[in-house]
Amino acid sequence: MSTYTNAKELSNLALGKTTNYCSQYNPELLQAVPRSLNRDSLDLNANKLPFIGEDVWYGYELSWLNDKGKPVVAVAEFSFSCTSPNIVESKSFKLYLNSFNQTKFSSWQDVELALTTDLSSTAGTDAKVKLFSVSHCPALALPDDTALCIDDLDVEIDDYQLAPELLKTANSTQAANVEEYLVCHLLKSNCLITNQPDWASIYITYSGKQICHETLLKYLISFRQHNEFHEQCVERIFCDLQRYCLLENLTVFARYTRRGGLDINPFRSTTNKKAPKLRTLRQ
Repeated sequence: MSTYTNAKELSNLALGKTTNYCSQYNPELLQAVPRSLNRDSLDLNANKLPFIGEDVWYGYELSWLNDKGKPVVAVAEFSFSCTSPNIVESKSFKLYLNSFNQTKFSSWQDVELALTTDLSSTAGTDAKVKLFSVSHCPALALPDDTALCIDDLDVEIDDYQLAPELLKTANSTQAANVEEYLVCHLLKSNCLITNQPDWASIYITYSGKQICHETLLKYLISFRQHNEFHEQCVERIFCDLQRYCLLENLTVFARYTRRGGLDINPFRSTTNKKAPKLRTLRQ
């Protein structure tokens, strides 16, 4: 079984190590992590995934020089299919973006092309890149959201270790069939390598037997001391809900707070749709 724990593929990552910053364009800074690591523990077959989805990243610290040496700044939207062989390791991504800072590019299109080419090569499939002005970017909008927040439920917590078995009692065959759109802002996990906290709002849309909100909240809080990458946490939540709850359709979308100018937003769904243009105050 392949897992991230002690995997040789992680031994050469810059993550968790002292690193010098490079200010000249250098695509060799990018590092890949195979998605296959740890998917085995979820019984996920790369050729027959139970979900459709993407990982959407936003970059807020992208800058380069124009032909006259004048700085240009932009907000970037990056999208990677969940079927790509690799994820882009986040620290290497930050170092790579930093390498644009003192590099001259003739146009925004040239920057977008370089980003698309390099990230596609690292991910192992076509990456999508869009650049926006910092004063006009749909990703920066804060639209009204109708999700029902479950954070204020009065639950007692005495254990913060991952506990998917809690979902065994999340619903019953006698429960009514419903459609719900829920959000919890209390999701916290830790980086697999550095143990730094990762904070997120998690949005769950489903149809099927109603899930007990208190049980779901306890389950999400049980990630609080769990060490795993963002993408893997979302896939674990998706698979646990599919395994234990009687659902017809399911979408799980996490909005992680940014670190080093990047926020990561994994989206997994049983329906063929893209991640919504949603942003939280913490981003």
